[in-house]
Amino acid sequence: MSQAKNKNTGSTIALNKKARFDYHIVEKFEAGLALTGWEVKSLRAGKCQLVDSYVLLKDSEAWLLGAHITPLKEASTHVIADPTRTRKLLLNRRELNNLIGAVSQTGHTCVPLALYWKGNKVKCEIALVKGKKDFDKRETEKERDWNRQKQRVIRDHVKQ
Repeated sequence: MSQAKNKNTGSTIALNKKARFDYHIVEKFEAGLALTGWEVKSLRAGKCQLVDSYVLLKDSEAWLLGAHITPLKEASTHVIADPTRTRKLLLNRRELNNLIGAVSQTGHTCVPLALYWKGNKVKCEIALVKGKKDFDKRETEKERDWNRQKQRVIRDHVKQ
């Protein structure tokens, strides 16, 4: 009898929730990711973090820095695995030129929002963002709390 594989039911591998809190998202892009074999196996097991990662645009190429993919003991026995190595992002020339032009403006940067499966490929959702000020972050929290309160009131009103 074959054993059932422990598969991740959702297609999302990792989210960068802090990016949505710290930045105003201007534009989103979908990029491919150049990975090695052990990294793909680790991603299938869900061993990835995007918390302090960012996108570096250098020499007309995009690179993902700071993403931590934890190596599996079974998958990386014959290679020396670097969990935070720099990984190349695969974008077409038009998207790269758009990003490079926008990042050269003051206040704009590029951060990864999510890693997910698209078919059998790993894709990275990156975003062109502008930093939020402290009062913007407080306003976002107030709006989120108010939306929660509205949902509670509506739910309680429907029950009665």
